[in-house]
Amino acid sequence: MTIEEIANYIVSDGKGILAADESNPTCGKRFDSIGVESTEENRRDYREMLFRSEGMKGNIGGVILFDETIRQVASDGTLLRDLISSQGALPGIKVDKGLQQIENCPGETVTVGLDGLSERLKEYAEMGAKFTKWRAVINIGEGIPTDKCINANMDALAQYAKCAQDNGMVPIVEPEVLMDGNHSIEDCYDATDRSLNALFEHLEKHGVNLKGTLLKPNMVTSGSNCPTQAGIDEVAKKTIDVLTKNVPQELPGIAFLSGGQSDVLATAHLDAMNKIGGFSWKLSFSYGRALQAAALKAWGGKPENVFISQDELSHRAEMNKLASLGQWEEDLEDR
Repeated sequence: MTIEEIANYIVSDGKGILAADESNPTCGKRFDSIGVESTEENRRDYREMLFRSEGMKGNIGGVILFDETIRQVASDGTLLRDLISSQGALPGIKVDKGLQQIENCPGETVTVGLDGLSERLKEYAEMGAKFTKWRAVINIGEGIPTDKCINANMDALAQYAKCAQDNGMVPIVEPEVLMDGNHSIEDCYDATDRSLNALFEHLEKHGVNLKGTLLKPNMVTSGSNCPTQAGIDEVAKKTIDVLTKNVPQELPGIAFLSGGQSDVLATAHLDAMNKIGGFSWKLSFSYGRALQAAALKAWGGKPENVFISQDELSHRAEMNKLASLGQWEEDLEDR
């Protein structure tokens, strides 16, 4: 498959992405919430359970993995990455190395990991990874985000994207404007607008092929602590507006992050956008918590709960596929 074919496949027919690339510390926090120790074996068992869910088929086009997971073997000896492929999804890999404070920019970070990236990508390509992900983080606050922070992050995203394509893999570029804070939806719109504008300038400058690239942005929402929360329709309209303004038509797909939204709200926002329509790219999902939260809670680390947990993941995957097609209705959540 060419990178253009891979990018199109991941978001074809309403399919989206399961983000299962939580670092071990993040996975540890999730496991703490259900009283399960975060050992390598437990992390393997949990992810194997997700990847074997019936609802993966037809609803999930790609799974983003963490370095540990792409190397792990399922209980029956199958590589987890092969298990994903058998469900009709493509395995992908998170390749950034986390955040570093920007000098003289309080409260702002740049994502690192460009050193040695090409060598790491070669290894992942040999393992069968078809796509990659790199996350930039943009905070909103007093006087931030600064242009310095936005440009440093978008330039790194573009360098990573070119490197991924040079190694035959689709880059997912993730410029996440965080929900954390008491800012308004207008503040979020402004920061998202500036970030996307800079991102596509840098992608062009570095010669990135947009037809073989996917975008994983935040939705334009009120800050999580904002006293006035924007409604579903306003979020949908403002998000489509900022995307239409900044994202070239040749990009095949936009797969949103859920960014701390509840699972049903993330689905509702995605559905509202697809019901409005009028854009050239596929609007889909790349959810972590919003796909996994109910499944994690139902599992609780107990083998006897595996089927209940898988049913929860399957339901959310199906709901988000319907949302990607603009065919979701709230009463479908009543089971």
